[in-house]
Amino acid sequence: MNGLIPKVLIVSFSCLSLLSKIPLQAVKPERLSIEIRKVFDQLDTPKPISLVTVPDGSGRSLLVLQGGRVLLISSEFEKGEISTFLEISSELMIDNDFEEGLLGLVFHPKYKQNGLFYLYHSLQNPKRSVLVERRVNNRTSLTVDATYSRLVLEIEQPYWNHNSGVPEFGPDGFLYLSTGDGGKANDPHDFAQNTFSLLGKVLRLDVDGREGDLAYGIPEDNPFRDKPGYRGEIWTLGMRNPWRLHWDHPSGTLYCADVGQHLSEEINLIRKGGNYGWSFREGTGAFPLKNRQPAEEIEFVDPVFEYGHTEGTSVSGGYVYRGTQIPELEGHYLFGDWGTGKCWAIKVQNEKVVGQMDLKFLISGEVINGPALFVNGKPKSPFKPVNFCPSPDGRIVILDWMGVVYLSG
Repeated sequence: MNGLIPKVLIVSFSCLSLLSKIPLQAVKPERLSIEIRKVFDQLDTPKPISLVTVPDGSGRSLLVLQGGRVLLISSEFEKGEISTFLEISSELMIDNDFEEGLLGLVFHPKYKQNGLFYLYHSLQNPKRSVLVERRVNNRTSLTVDATYSRLVLEIEQPYWNHNSGVPEFGPDGFLYLSTGDGGKANDPHDFAQNTFSLLGKVLRLDVDGREGDLAYGIPEDNPFRDKPGYRGEIWTLGMRNPWRLHWDHPSGTLYCADVGQHLSEEINLIRKGGNYGWSFREGTGAFPLKNRQPAEEIEFVDPVFEYGHTEGTSVSGGYVYRGTQIPELEGHYLFGDWGTGKCWAIKVQNEKVVGQMDLKFLISGEVINGPALFVNGKPKSPFKPVNFCPSPDGRIVILDWMGVVYLSG
């Protein structure tokens, strides 16, 4: 890490007014200040979505842009040396003001042997989201095989929003994919609770298998595999717009940040067969715009953490910090809010929040995610975190939707 040490300040913070909704287990928050710096701030195609480390030990990484480009970053991340790894912008045909686009990339667990990686992105006419398998044919230069593309999964999308989808491989070798409820306010078609629909779910697929006419297999221990009236791919249901899915392999925990509508922003721990409530409820509260009631036998899974819309309007999930640069953050899940720029870290043990930090990010001592200005009741923050990712050497990378990439240290 070139001997770089971040400037860190911890201050005891005794007031729980930080959140308009108290976490399910109230803890005494602390304040943590971290120095960061810009690595990229003039991307010709803004809206970075994800940073993925190439799993070959080279120290290289891929920066995924919503518009359809994937940039290859050299092993010396902070130098900002980039080249184009993949370009699919012409395939997407999206309006850049909407939520469609290239939304996720993940490498196969056996990438070193098979060179495979997976993209999740939008297509048009008709609107749909697809999970596509691609291949690298030269691992040294990271050249994509232009002759190989396999469609794994296709999901019809009724609207332009809530298209979110993040593919992540679990420690079991299966691919987990989060999907939004299809869009429009109030989930008008009740897709999130519809057990025949793949929308508003977390799915679990065996991309190495095949089953019937499917281009993938359905794992034998999926909770609804053999249950009448259910799609076997479903791992959990009741999601609205899950914006980032993260497997913390050391703890075996799958985190999912779910964007709310009017009431709450959620951090969820994904459980096998769990129902997270949307659109019967939002967060831990009933959703007031639905005129129907859930069946009595449904048991909803509470978010491990939630906050109300006085603190933010659109949660951006991140990851569990496992680096060595900031010992105070070890084992904490980092996340923020796209609307207000506020950022937090929570530590979870036994499915309870046992530690909480209010994160302040500074450039040359100046806080960049300070209080947001509210215009007509809506926050207007110049800092719009869309994802938090680890750099190849374990430092914190913050992706700003406006086209800026920040690095701690």
